[in-house]
Amino acid sequence: MTVTAPSVDEPDQLQPSPAPSAFRGRLLRLIPAAASALCGVLLYVSFPPRTLWWLALPAFAGFGWVLRGRDWKAALGLGYLFGLGFLLPLLVWTGVEVGPGPWLALVAIEAVFVALVGVGVAAVAKLPAWPVWAAAVWIAGEAVRARVPFRGFPWGKVAFGQADGVFLPLAAVGGTPVLGFAVVLCGFGLYEAGRLIAERRRTRAVRRGAAAAALLSVAVPVAGAVAARPLVSDKAEDGTRTVAIIQGNVPRSGLEFSAQRRAVLDYHVRETLRLAADIKAGKTPKPDYVLWPENSSDIDPFGNPDAAAVINEAAKAVGVPLSVGGVVERDGKLLNEQILWDPAKGPTQTYDKRQIQPFGEYLPLRGVVGAINKNWTGMVRQDFSRGSTPGVFDIGGAKVGLATCYEAAFDWAVRDTVTHGAEMISVPSNNATFDRSEMTYQQLAMSRIRAVEHSRTVTVPVTSGVSAIIMPDGKITRRTGMFVPAYLVQKVPLRTSKTPATELGILPEIALALVAAGGLGWAIGSGLRRRRAGGV
Repeated sequence: MTVTAPSVDEPDQLQPSPAPSAFRGRLLRLIPAAASALCGVLLYVSFPPRTLWWLALPAFAGFGWVLRGRDWKAALGLGYLFGLGFLLPLLVWTGVEVGPGPWLALVAIEAVFVALVGVGVAAVAKLPAWPVWAAAVWIAGEAVRARVPFRGFPWGKVAFGQADGVFLPLAAVGGTPVLGFAVVLCGFGLYEAGRLIAERRRTRAVRRGAAAAALLSVAVPVAGAVAARPLVSDKAEDGTRTVAIIQGNVPRSGLEFSAQRRAVLDYHVRETLRLAADIKAGKTPKPDYVLWPENSSDIDPFGNPDAAAVINEAAKAVGVPLSVGGVVERDGKLLNEQILWDPAKGPTQTYDKRQIQPFGEYLPLRGVVGAINKNWTGMVRQDFSRGSTPGVFDIGGAKVGLATCYEAAFDWAVRDTVTHGAEMISVPSNNATFDRSEMTYQQLAMSRIRAVEHSRTVTVPVTSGVSAIIMPDGKITRRTGMFVPAYLVQKVPLRTSKTPATELGILPEIALALVAAGGLGWAIGSGLRRRRAGGV
């Protein structure tokens, strides 16, 4: 019998298939990448409008797990995936009206900062008490992201997801840096505690120093939050004022909300007249002043007598000063301006928005953007100019600080209204561009953090919702729905004392940045010494 050898062109039926273990090995290598992205998603889910603030802790515990023991290249990639998992869903509202291009570009850039933080966390994870160094690195990354590029984009600070959390009182201690540091430290500490428990089960040994550091990483933030509760108070210190905020609504949502600019103004006048009628009928108390939102008059009342006339009508009807959000052209400059309109004297005080929104109120790299898409340059035909002084209106002896919309995300833009005498804060906003997205809830949570940070009542008048009145303890006592005309009236406390966060200002952020730099320096130095020792 003749046996024919198999042809080289035919598949060898006797060749063994790839070992299942090789496939499992490749699959296992994907687990850290998938886990990092999922931890980023978990951090997103901890943010408003959900009240699942505590999910930030397992998010950072998981992030610590995937980064520990990685080299810088792996940490860079894993950090970027964490950033994408977090920021892609968090910032989806930026593409509601302009499409996915700007949204994806923004996320791609912002995730780079998270990737670099990942490298830093992996480096300091080899140090004793590494959760402290790692949490400081995260806050240092947030500090950089809040400043560059284009004067920064602090949206997505960990602190802004903690308005309903147990750590909230720490905002009064050191602002968003200290609040965020506590959350991240506790998350990394939880992972380290779990890792040490697992190690003890394997080796039957306990490293007391490491165990103590892990325990303190969890216990100190919680204890600190409990100890800081006396700083949170809604007690009046300079009397009270009855305030009214107006949500007039808009003809349509989206980028074309202002196409009928006179309609937006008329809607706010109409709701103010309804408030005046209810005051006259005894249905609601008379306020000491009325606050309108940003862009409630996109018609310049200084250049258009008809706009000035209807604003004046509203102010006279309600009989108290009215703060109007106007778009004003002065000396060739376009300004996003708050105008205090007295029923007898007309406009008396103004505040020009200082932190204006890139690609919304001014267009960086206009030539480059126009080359990519001419429609985008058409959306911002003329750049807004920046104001230069903090906004504090003196309304019958009450000092009302102003942080217009986007400014609420920036620590300094809210803090300096209080250091300049504000006894309460107003955050007039316009969210109509972003339809019914989560943006308005995210911004509302920022205002709640600011209320506790500076121990001030915060009002949030918005064109289309959600408008709200927030007590100095961060609790919302009045709120509207979205895309409905409404007014809110409430007596609120005026406060003059300053929290440690207000007094310390930027110092906690600088201190944590120095801690991060010290940890990174120590980690780099230790790595160099190990290499030299290995070379010898």
